[in-house]
Amino acid sequence: MLLHWIVEFGYPGIFAALLLGIFGAPIPDEVVLSFAGYLAFEGTQQLHFAILAASLGSVCGISLSYAVGRSFGLFFVERYGRFVGITPERLGRAHNWFGRYGKWTLLPGFFIPGVRHLIAYLAGTSRLKYSTFSLFAYAGGFLWTTTFILLGYYMGKDWHQMSALLHKHLRLGAAIVVLVFLAWFLIRWLLRRNSPQSAQ
Repeated sequence: MLLHWIVEFGYPGIFAALLLGIFGAPIPDEVVLSFAGYLAFEGTQQLHFAILAASLGSVCGISLSYAVGRSFGLFFVERYGRFVGITPERLGRAHNWFGRYGKWTLLPGFFIPGVRHLIAYLAGTSRLKYSTFSLFAYAGGFLWTTTFILLGYYMGKDWHQMSALLHKHLRLGAAIVVLVFLAWFLIRWLLRRNSPQSAQ
């Protein structure tokens, strides 16, 4: 039904699907992008306009997530963070870390399902400067949308098989990334708990 919607509405449909998908709606973004590339292969759409519509949709979606994180995320963290162990000191360290390193996750984060839906929200919550956020996030969005649309374009009628395979492997990659981060946080928590200072 989603693909029929894209065929029916064309470029506005691609734009809306990417905006909602990046913001967090349960939309298979890679499928939408590769299908748009297939439509360009068939001649139903122009390749450059499909890339433009998808890029604008991703930019608007991730900007909306950033705005929500910047406007409301910090409020909820400051008000309810203490119940889950998020102190002002820890929040300050997280802000410093994101300011130094987090921006580099914005570009590759688009290629990991789940990560791209959260990374802009975290950037907004940590008060990352909009100029820095937009530089890395928008470049990542353009690279991501262009990659998958071109894959759909060059795969032609085999776009669906390629898209399904990539979607599966990307989800597996996302699960591995989450497990690695959870393991890292668990190890740090155990080391702090068993440190001499905590023992005192």
